[in-house]
Amino acid sequence: MLLKQKILDAIAAGKVSLVFRRWHTPGLRPGLMQSPVGALEVERVEIVDLAALTAEDAGQAGYADLAALLAALGPGGAPVHRAVLRLAPGDGGEAPAALVKRLDRLDRIEGRAWTRPLLAAIGSGTADLAAAAGSSPDDLRRLLRKLVDLGLVSRNGVGYRLSPRGEGLIAAEGISPGPEQRSDPG
Repeated sequence: MLLKQKILDAIAAGKVSLVFRRWHTPGLRPGLMQSPVGALEVERVEIVDLAALTAEDAGQAGYADLAALLAALGPGGAPVHRAVLRLAPGDGGEAPAALVKRLDRLDRIEGRAWTRPLLAAIGSGTADLAAAAGSSPDDLRRLLRKLVDLGLVSRNGVGYRLSPRGEGLIAAEGISPGPEQRSDPG
């Protein structure tokens, strides 16, 4: 993955707005990109001089200080790129009509309502996700991939959890996920 889950979560929370990487060819391009936390808007990607980096840059990239950022970049021949990014507008705690329509379409294609029960089960920490989705464990993996692709859930070590986008959707739709945010894949 280009951006680790910890960084994606910090971007979604508004705590990180810069990413620094050593690339021969930039791994990000300006525009929209899908991620497990929703659509990200990459505003710009530019080569930067290490000597020009500041403690403020480090803080906006989620590092404690400039030394931590420089240590993470390490020595290397590839130029250092700075990417300015954020969660795309309308992808935070809202449930865009287009996303709701996509969930409805996924339910129609499967011939049953599975998207919202599965999202609620993931949010509540239900152990048997296959039963919540009304599917076999093998079929569950396929369904979960669809929700991951929409940025509604993400892998969480041994299971799945709601992304900020998924949390926003179930809140907007009035689905109560319960206190926990972890589930086993079934």
